[in-house]
Amino acid sequence: MRFRHPDGSTVHLAYCTNVHPAETLDGVLAQLRDHCEPVRRKLGRDRLGIGLWLARDAAQALVNDPAQLRALRGELDRRGLEVVTLNGFPYEGFGAEEVKYRVYEPNWAHPERLAYTADLARLLAALLPDDVTEGSVSTLPLGWRTVWDEAADRTAHTALTTLTGRLDALAELTGKSIRIALEPEPGCIVETTADAIAPLTALPGDRIGICVDTCHLATAFEDPATAFDALDAARIPIPKAQLSAALHAEHPHLPEVREALRAFAEPRFLHQTRTSTAAGLRGTDDLDEALAGDALPEGAPWRAHFHVPLHAPPAPPLTSTLPVLRAALARLVGGATPRTRHLEVETYTWQALPPELRPRSRGRLAEGIAAELILARDLLVDLGLKELP
Repeated sequence: MRFRHPDGSTVHLAYCTNVHPAETLDGVLAQLRDHCEPVRRKLGRDRLGIGLWLARDAAQALVNDPAQLRALRGELDRRGLEVVTLNGFPYEGFGAEEVKYRVYEPNWAHPERLAYTADLARLLAALLPDDVTEGSVSTLPLGWRTVWDEAADRTAHTALTTLTGRLDALAELTGKSIRIALEPEPGCIVETTADAIAPLTALPGDRIGICVDTCHLATAFEDPATAFDALDAARIPIPKAQLSAALHAEHPHLPEVREALRAFAEPRFLHQTRTSTAAGLRGTDDLDEALAGDALPEGAPWRAHFHVPLHAPPAPPLTSTLPVLRAALARLVGGATPRTRHLEVETYTWQALPPELRPRSRGRLAEGIAAELILARDLLVDLGLKELP
């Protein structure tokens, strides 16, 4: 979906296909047929943007066979789909029964991460629509904190500097400008937007910036205005933003609230949980840890990294951080010029919701994703953007 900003530029809205994880190229093609095109039809649109997730094996197959890459581009066109952004955070295994900490490997201290991300940039340059010259790839925020040291920090800096040079060369060769966006996430080396400033200002140029995920932003109790003003002051770009909402518990000391939270403690994904105290941010790596005994103080609200559907907050006594998303979106695209032109709805946890809330069929999942995109569209229109055909 495309929108015209009041300044005349185009803002793109997509949804991320990591909600339909596929490890192979055949699986990606099946995604387009079974999920993405049906969402487009639900919306009654001739064209729909998708934030494509290409696992390592699928990406390598495309890099190694230009004919398959051309076939993928043709399939996107045939199904009324377009790609201006890729999700390069998960490397592989995102559809496994237990993902948890595995999603942070390989980190930016491993050569595989550089090779994978550089491949994604090359592929995106070939997949961009003919009338689009800028693409974005989101990636993990260096690595998980417990497996990081000074040597890893130096290696990651070298890798990102190397990547910057490759992106410059790619732009010169293809005329397509691809930017990489580190995605701050609780528990990682770059947990907040503030954590990103030092490593990113140490890099040359502006090819690498921040992917603002509004679920992560809210989970870390970051204020959007403060966060974005600090990024502006440091001249750090925001190539991409992911529109998502976290789980919010206003009164975690109440038994009924804790019982409601337990329904969201599930074995597949990590649900980092945070609370803001006078002494600073306190947190656990997962929701079940927060619910065990007195791991977190109960005198202030808790937020959990659980991407809840934008249009369907959980029933009381829980809610979502949709107000943070609204405030962030106003700051991202509501000004005289947009801070980012790539927006992506990223609710990958539909099948991790409590059983009674999960979609029971492909059709119901398509309806849910379409409803999220409609909510996002309405927010953009309310900010003065005009939806384009």
